[in-house]
Amino acid sequence: MEKQVVDRARAAFRSGRSRPLEFRVQQLKALHRLIKECESEIVAALKQDINKSHCDVLLFELTGLEGEISLALDRLAEWAAPRPVEKNLLTISDQVFIQPEPLGVVLIIGAWNYPWALTLMPLVGAIAAGNGAVVKPSDLSESSSKLLQELLPQYLDQELYPVVTGGVPETQELLRQRFDHIFYMGSSTVGKVVMEAAARHLTPVTLELGGKSPCYIDKDCDIAVACRRITWGKFANCGQTCIAPDYILCEPSIQDRVVEEIGRTLQEFYGEDPKVSPDYGRMINQRHFDRVMALLEGCTVTLGGDNDKSQCYIAPTVLKDMPPHARIMQEEIFGPLLPIVTVAGVDEAIRFINEREKPLALYVFSSKSKVIKRMLAETSSGGVTVNDVIMHYTLSSLPFGGVGVSGMGRYHGRHTFDQLSHLRACLVRSLTMEGMNKARYPPLSPSRLCMARFFMQKHMGSCNQAACLWTVLPSILALGLLIALLVVLLKDSLK
Repeated sequence: MEKQVVDRARAAFRSGRSRPLEFRVQQLKALHRLIKECESEIVAALKQDINKSHCDVLLFELTGLEGEISLALDRLAEWAAPRPVEKNLLTISDQVFIQPEPLGVVLIIGAWNYPWALTLMPLVGAIAAGNGAVVKPSDLSESSSKLLQELLPQYLDQELYPVVTGGVPETQELLRQRFDHIFYMGSSTVGKVVMEAAARHLTPVTLELGGKSPCYIDKDCDIAVACRRITWGKFANCGQTCIAPDYILCEPSIQDRVVEEIGRTLQEFYGEDPKVSPDYGRMINQRHFDRVMALLEGCTVTLGGDNDKSQCYIAPTVLKDMPPHARIMQEEIFGPLLPIVTVAGVDEAIRFINEREKPLALYVFSSKSKVIKRMLAETSSGGVTVNDVIMHYTLSSLPFGGVGVSGMGRYHGRHTFDQLSHLRACLVRSLTMEGMNKARYPPLSPSRLCMARFFMQKHMGSCNQAACLWTVLPSILALGLLIALLVVLLKDSLK
């Protein structure tokens, strides 16, 4: 079945109907209608999957998705247009440009923690770039997966953008097929499987894999504000966010204050009992509940710790004085546990971060520009937000993606369009002015080589600038080049 779905999508792509900008615009508008017209069904599905409230769905799932669609609609003609590039003297009269073209059929393997945003955002870029796309939602977010399979064919081209549901067997079968790009969001363990499968067909991949995102709090900052923002980013979606702060680094002198401010903020956000708060979520299933609870073994809970397996509920939990070798510090938490590790200062914090794998995100809270500059200059991560968390993800002009084990490739806005396009190098010239090519033709001589090198190395700015120059001074340039070539040829004949 999976092979037939892929074959139909490829046949539909080869028909050429996904290439015209008018078709892409129509499909993007249809996707936007789906979100607006089916909002209540989407909210109900996410309530079943992960206990998200209506407001939570709008804030974390649909608003950003609508923004991506609107941006693509506004900028599609600009993104898809030929892009002028710099010329040299040898190509000054040529048309030289980069032409984005569709890759073909893309496989999008969605994530369960934000099953609509993280599945459909790559689809926006795939449609905008003129590709076909096979959409594979996560089987863990079962209600959302079924609803996506039901709704997407009602709004989009059914052959170009099919939905395949199911678990591991269906995903494995899809990965046996040849795609032109694979987009995967999830764990590094599965990311390796995806990359291995892609390698068999030399298929490029975009992998957004998460990791342990550190959060350094400098003692010279507004700790109350810092903890308020960290608490929001860490415990939203019950901690199941790939760029949530995974752990805090701070000096021992402010650790108790950090715990105190987080506790105060938790009460403000979720009340005395987060279990009854409409704004606090649940673990996706009991397997992930057990996984997160196992990380607490041997740890001393400072705040929270309450849990209820029958509801997949784990209260927001803070752990202080966490030793770096503890199990909870060895793997991504992906749940509502926040360990605090004490460091002597910014030097040790930087060393601690650099001794570990490169994270998907890095957060720094400080009022000192020197501290901020050092963190930016002396560490590496997929993205950085200073004096807040997660917000770099919300800006479509910034590329979102990992580095090292936290992933590869990037998306959001034009970055998704470019990631899912082939940026084709194009040079178009006429068959006139053949004399200008003498410098590169055999029989070569030192003088001819010197002239060829001069023409090839003399850059003339962008295509537009060069075109303007050529329009204003065509005769002078042509005459100058011909005179130079005649001199070379004359020297050759006199030898």
